Amino acid sequence: MSIVRLKATDGTSFEFDDANQAGSGGMKDVYFSKDKKQVIGWYRKKPDANSMERLRNIVGRYRENIFNQEGGAYWESLFCWPTHIVEDAGHVGVVMPTYRQHFFFEHGSKNGDFLSIKGKEKEGKWFASANHQQKHLDPRERGNWLSYFTTCIKIARSVGRLHMAGLAHSDLSYKNVLVDPAGGNACIIDIDTLVVPGRYPPDVVGTPDFIAPEVVSSLSLPVGDPKKMLPRIETDRHALAVLVYMYLLYRHPLRGRKVHHSDPQKDEELGMGKQALFIEHPSDDTNRSDPTSVKPGFLPFADTAKIPYAICGPYLRDIFDRAFITGLHAPDQRPTAHDIETALVKTVDLIQPCANPSCDQKWYVFDNSTKPKCPFCGTPFVGPLPVLNLYSSRGGGKFLPDNHRLMVYSNQYLYPWHVSRLIFPSAKLTDAQRKPVGYFVFHGGKWLLVNQSLPALKDADTGELIEPGKRIELKNDQKLLLSPEDGGRLVHVQMANV
Repeated sequence: MSIVRLKATDGTSFEFDDANQAGSGGMKDVYFSKDKKQVIGWYRKKPDANSMERLRNIVGRYRENIFNQEGGAYWESLFCWPTHIVEDAGHVGVVMPTYRQHFFFEHGSKNGDFLSIKGKEKEGKWFASANHQQKHLDPRERGNWLSYFTTCIKIARSVGRLHMAGLAHSDLSYKNVLVDPAGGNACIIDIDTLVVPGRYPPDVVGTPDFIAPEVVSSLSLPVGDPKKMLPRIETDRHALAVLVYMYLLYRHPLRGRKVHHSDPQKDEELGMGKQALFIEHPSDDTNRSDPTSVKPGFLPFADTAKIPYAICGPYLRDIFDRAFITGLHAPDQRPTAHDIETALVKTVDLIQPCANPSCDQKWYVFDNSTKPKCPFCGTPFVGPLPVLNLYSSRGGGKFLPDNHRLMVYSNQYLYPWHVSRLIFPSAKLTDAQRKPVGYFVFHGGKWLLVNQSLPALKDADTGELIEPGKRIELKNDQKLLLSPEDGGRLVHVQMANV
């Protein structure tokens, strides 16, 4: 051990072990602190004056605006945000927190960790490919479909927080987002190259597969050309939509069978740039994936006929249409990070557990059919299935539809954001708003809602008050008032599969 004692530019003291290298990237060499709670990333090339100013703002006011606000502690697990700048013998480095333990592989790959990934960082690429998932990863590392939704919500929420602050990541990809699907966790890394449009330009154009088409199309133009497109918030939106699509469907939305040019490099430039085409475009099937040309490990996900993006439900289908059809070549029409987060949250309320214990994905999105079944393994749902349609008050005793449903399954919870339209599950939730107020259970051949803490839960048809601690049976065409307050919800129960 060779301990180096340094002082950051604000006077804070640090001790680092220059014999204990944590890793190496394209721009930095990274070393652990003495207690391994932090790392220091030394830049191989000294940042110029503009980059230094950006770094000072990243560890200074940009960081304070996110972490030193009410609820700021929430973001500590979602960003690996630089905290200090250090300088030594003409070299510049940034101090960052060490990645949390769940972002390192605990079990590694199958067959005795033949890929030697045990203990290494969980780069998202391991989880965005059907082949990696099914052929290589230890099942204990994989998670299930519901946990991927939870992971994607955290990614979208984090990207949205950056954009709200006027910042763009500029290089969102599965290399710069650590994920832990088994625990539903995510963390945005490489924060030290954030882009502020008009002030701090990007250092890189992005990572292949995630670079927006307009950036790919203008790569050959010289710096300073007004037609050259650079990473910014709109290109982050494209990359975020690609990430979510890949984590849920284990394939790339633009990589299909279409050949754009005989030269591989030009084919890549056109296919990811000017001529980019969604593989599931409803009226142009020329770029559909070809399941016969891929290895068995990529199936069935490489077959869009068997696993279409429609299995992600109506809210995400709309997001993907806006991202990969309407907004693919029109950046200003792409869905925002908040749009994507909202769609993911509403989709989680449509999810059902699969009855087949051997199903790889374990969960699926209700498809609004009278006889629902799992799209992954084909197992049908057995028995009556309550579907709760949410309406909310807009004043004057009127309840209007919210285009939001809640599917019921045993031990499914009812939360404050289901009770009121004015509450949204975000970083701003209070501790009380994070606690369930009721739950559902199938008992004695009946579906029951158990009221835990709702003071005014009422059967709107009979006027019966269901006090906390009491329960009510769910019946077809029933109406339940969850809250009489402004924004409060009325539930209309529909029974499917009967």
